[in-house]
Amino acid sequence: MRTAGRNDGASGDGLVAARLAALLEAFRPGDDTLGVSELTRRTGLAKTTVHRLVGHLTETGLLEREAGAVRLGLRLFEIGQLASPRRGLVEAARPYLADLREATRNTVHLAILEGTEVVYLDVLRGPDAPTLPSRIGGRFPAHATGVGKAILAFSPEAVVNQVIDAGLPRMSARTITAPGLLRRQLARVREDGIALEREESGVGVVCAASPLLDAGGVAVAAVSISGWANRMRTERVAPAVRTVALALTRTLSGSTADSRG
Repeated sequence: MRTAGRNDGASGDGLVAARLAALLEAFRPGDDTLGVSELTRRTGLAKTTVHRLVGHLTETGLLEREAGAVRLGLRLFEIGQLASPRRGLVEAARPYLADLREATRNTVHLAILEGTEVVYLDVLRGPDAPTLPSRIGGRFPAHATGVGKAILAFSPEAVVNQVIDAGLPRMSARTITAPGLLRRQLARVREDGIALEREESGVGVVCAASPLLDAGGVAVAAVSISGWANRMRTERVAPAVRTVALALTRTLSGSTADSRG
């Protein structure tokens, strides 16, 4: 009986956590405030449940009330900054990324792999670059991005298999959806240290990316430059991306050695 009670409690806690997460994840890029009715629609939760959970979240500062609606609270941002295990990587990379943007006037990304998607840790938008859907904290299928292919090329085979087994959704007319073709591209990236993306994530956009490697030669992140297909020549910007990736790899390796010493 006691075991059942503990399991019931754990199940209940998990349900509450899932509902709280659903509320917070209901906010999308561009949302300022959301009303209870919209939160109910997006989460599929009962309106009374949404009312109750919104009350708890506003009491803790994770949500803030404004004119009959709620917005994500400053406390949530503060916690996110403290919790991010990649904060040191972003801080180390920012000067390099800024120089890369200044030199090319195109958009520069720093990303990691999570599951089958890349997550953008930093995005510096260039004045001559197209408006891209990428945003800090945003996700995109790894196989359809330069950063994703750069990371996958230097990842364990099990990671590549996971991405392929999950399916390769088509994001544009040129997205690689054939596993064999993707594997051949990754083999080329391992030789060159550069991953190219030619309108695979969206029409008119090209990209050159290069991985940041750990001491074992496994990718921990990747940097890229993205620009208009008719303006940016990937073969010309690729050496600059590669140079930044190598410099960051050395910088991060030195930081790790210092911390261990």
